[in-house]
Order: sequence, then C-alpha cells, then structure tokens
Amino acid sequence: MDAGVALERVGAGAAILWLDRPEKRNAFDAAMIAGLHQAFEQVAGDAGIRILGVRGRGGSFCAGADVDWMRRQGQASLAENTEDALCLARMLKALHDLPQLSVALIEGPALGGGAGLAAACDVAVATADASFRFSEVRLGLTPATISPYVIEAIGPRAARALFVTAEGFDAAYAARIGLVQECLADGAALEERFAALCTLAKAGAPGAVRDAKALVREVAGRPIDESLLQETARRIAARRADPEGRVGLNAFLEKRKPNWS
Repeated sequence: MDAGVALERVGAGAAILWLDRPEKRNAFDAAMIAGLHQAFEQVAGDAGIRILGVRGRGGSFCAGADVDWMRRQGQASLAENTEDALCLARMLKALHDLPQLSVALIEGPALGGGAGLAAACDVAVATADASFRFSEVRLGLTPATISPYVIEAIGPRAARALFVTAEGFDAAYAARIGLVQECLADGAALEERFAALCTLAKAGAPGAVRDAKALVREVAGRPIDESLLQETARRIAARRADPEGRVGLNAFLEKRKPNWS
C-alpha cells in the first residue's frame, strides 16, 4: 500500500495502519486520504483483523492538511473543493464505521484533521508529549468534515470553545475532555496499552463488537421512550438468537473459552 499509508499485521488478529509521510509530519493530501479510505475498506472486509491501530511514523501522529495540498485547493473551484472535502468526509466515516475495534495511537502533533482522525476511532491513547489544535479558523476555514466525530467525542461546548479559539492543548487536557481516553508516559507505554487492547478485542465476539458500535450510534441522543425500548429489546433479542450469542452463552455456562477467543 502506498500514498503515504502502510498496513502492517502485528500478530494474530491485530494490525496497525501507519500514516507514512514522516517528512511531512504525516499531513494529509488527496492521495493519502484516498489511501486511508482504501485501507479502511480493506480492513472492514477482513475477518482476520479484530483490532486496528492507527499510528504515525516518525514521532508525529498527523499534522493536519499538507500545505501544498491546501495551496492547490485554494485555487480550485467550489465544485472541485466540494468533491475534495467529500473524500475526506467519506474516509473519516469509513474509519468511524469499521466493524472492528479501532485505536488511535497518538505521539507528537495531532492537528486539525489529525485530531479528527483520532476522534473517529473507538479508542484514543496519547503520549504525554502529544499536542492538539483545531487551527482552521486561523486560516479562514472551519473544521467541518471532522466536526461530527469531534463533537461526538468531546461534546458541543468543548468543541465550540476549541474550534473558535484555535487554542492548542496537551494530552492531559485531551484526556480530561474525552478526545483521548488515556495519557501515557511514552511510546513504550503506548505499545503496551495497544497490546492489552488487542487481548481485550480478541475476547469479544466479532459480531457483537460490530453490533455494540452500531448500538451506540443508534441510542446516543435519543429520548428514552417506547420506541427506544422496543429498539433496544429487539437488538438484545437478536443477539441472543444469533449463533454467535448462543456459542458465547454456552461457553460461559460450561466455563470454557468461546471459539472466537
């Protein structure tokens, strides 16, 4: 895989998708966005992958948009800019909708779209020296395509403050607002945490993991009314009747590991 993206198997059921433009601090351009989208679609269709880490080469996670790419887009038409922005939006949705557990492994800068990439993952962990910023307003832009994932992660109040001020913040603050779940000492601790998450990911039933992710999307923000009660009852009943659910329950009752573990 090229275009500044490399997919690496790192053990049974685990893979890391590397943002691989270290000379550009792994900043996005059109080719890299297309490469990421292709990689996420490939992972989504690969039953052998249970957990995907997203990580940047060279000590940077992702410095947002590549300067040369932004310069070209500044000269493009509205229609061309719309299509270009849709490519980024669709790439982020492909990551967000992966059936597998996704983990952002953040070192160094995670700026603009890089922070959005982290927000689109299920789990994000960062080293203490990681840095974050939504700097779009300083360029006369807005963080539109990443906004659904950032707002989902940190809520509208924190998102509004950070979008409007473009203030930089560290990993400790990112953990406080929910952009990352954990702030870790260094890269070695990051790798240890990913190894632990691999163990957890492989203990869960693949179909149940997929459905649990969809469950959050369906339930979040809805009123707790009869319609929601019916929907959640339908979902748990479907899992109980699913062969995977039957295998899991029988394995639990018989005090043995299920076949997916």
